[in-house]
Amino acid sequence: MNINPKKHLIIFAFLICFLLQGCGQINYVLESVHDVNGRQGICTDGTYYWVSGSTSLTKYDKDWNVVSENTDPFKGYDLEVNHIGDIDVYNNELYLGVEYFMDGDGKNIQVAVYDGDTLELKRVFPFRSDTGQLECSGIAVDPDGRTIYMTSWIDDESSEYLYMYDLDSQEYKGSLHMNPSLEYLQGIAYSNGSLFVTCDDGDADEDAPDHMYKVNPKTGAVTLEKTFDDVTRQGEIEGLNFDPVSGQFLLLYNRGARIIEGMPSGFYEGYSEEIHEVFVYNCK
Repeated sequence: MNINPKKHLIIFAFLICFLLQGCGQINYVLESVHDVNGRQGICTDGTYYWVSGSTSLTKYDKDWNVVSENTDPFKGYDLEVNHIGDIDVYNNELYLGVEYFMDGDGKNIQVAVYDGDTLELKRVFPFRSDTGQLECSGIAVDPDGRTIYMTSWIDDESSEYLYMYDLDSQEYKGSLHMNPSLEYLQGIAYSNGSLFVTCDDGDADEDAPDHMYKVNPKTGAVTLEKTFDDVTRQGEIEGLNFDPVSGQFLLLYNRGARIIEGMPSGFYEGYSEEIHEVFVYNCK
C-alpha cells in the first residue's frame, strides 16, 4: 500500500512506543510457505484449513490439498454484498465478516455463518448499524468469553475499536477501544486469552514490513507482537490464525499487486498476477 509522509511519522512514533514496551514473548520461527487460492483470510480447527478470497471459500486438508470450494458464496443474502474478509472457525462453522466494499468504503456489514463442509451460508446475525463500525476486514471467535470480535480497516475513528457480538445470543455487546489505536487492520484471531490483529501499516514501495499486534481483550492495551520482515516479498498482510492442535501460527500474505484504497491496482515489476501465500510459523 502507499502511505503519505505524515502517516510514516505516525507509524514510526507508534513503533518506537511499542518497542520501548517490549515485544511479545513468543518466538515465531518460519516453518513453511504454501500457495493458496484466496487473498483475505485463513483459519483452522487443527484438522482442516479454510481460506477466504474476496468472493470465495476454499477448504484444504492438512497437506494443503483442496477438499472443497465455493466460488459463489453470496447466495441467500437480503442485502447486497460482494466482499469477505478474514475468517474464523468454531465447531465446524465458519464465521465471516461480509459486506459490500468498493474503493475503500464498506456498507451492508453482516456476521455470517457458513457450514465448514459444504461452505454454504447457514445464518446471518442481525447487524447493529448504530455502532460506528463502517467496515469489516476480519472476524474472530473467542469461545472462552463467548464473544465474536470484528475489525474495521477504514483509516478513521471506527478503526480504533473492536466490535463485539455475543456468540450465543447474537446480540451486540459493545466496542473495545484499542490503546494505542491502530490503522489499516486486516485480520484478527483469538488465542490463549489474547487477541492478535494484523495491520497493513508497512509500505511495499519502500520494502517496509507490516506488523502484528497483541490486544488485551479486557483493557484494550496494545503491544507489538511481530514484524514480518521474513515474508517472500513485502506486500499486503491479511488474515491470521493459531492452530489449536499444533500450536502453529498461520499468516496470509499477498504479494505482487499494488493496493490503492484497499483495491488491487496494477502489479509490481516482475509480476503479472497477485500471489497469495500462507506462512506457517512454529511458536516457541
